[in-house]
Amino acid sequence: MTGWKLWVPLMLFSGFVGVAGYQLTQPKDEFVESRMVGKELPFFDLRPALAELPGASSADFQDGTPRLLNIWASWCLPCIAEAPNLERLQREGVEIVGIAIRDRPEDVARFLAQHGNPYTRIGADDLSSVQLEIGSSGVPETFVIDGQGRITHQHIGDIRADDVPMLLAKLAEAAR
Repeated sequence: MTGWKLWVPLMLFSGFVGVAGYQLTQPKDEFVESRMVGKELPFFDLRPALAELPGASSADFQDGTPRLLNIWASWCLPCIAEAPNLERLQREGVEIVGIAIRDRPEDVARFLAQHGNPYTRIGADDLSSVQLEIGSSGVPETFVIDGQGRITHQHIGDIRADDVPMLLAKLAEAAR
């Protein structure tokens, strides 16, 4: 009977290795579905992140015009990569409201001077509280908000050139 007890740990370990090996062969699912899509933006009223621009509030999204809400930070490298695509969206007539996460005004100003400013407003979210309330897990993230203040789409990660047409289409859908 003692011989049988010696094989149990080996069998358990072999089972673990088999399950882990199987999981590693499965395709990676990079899409994270937000529970906030289809819901109204939670109430927020953020002070300006920069003296030259107004802050951001949930009321800004309830005037009948769909727009983008971009969660970003000056210290975020993917935010630098998406900056030209945000400017492209702005040139296409898209209004973009920014929320700067855990940032200082001088860093925000430096970032915008170096990489361009596509924003009509930038709110300062010093404690990431708004970021967490709307279901954002990191920076950058962009939300399509319809004219009634409902989140209709969440784009996780930096906006790349091939994402621009999709976001324009999502904004057009949100306008209907």
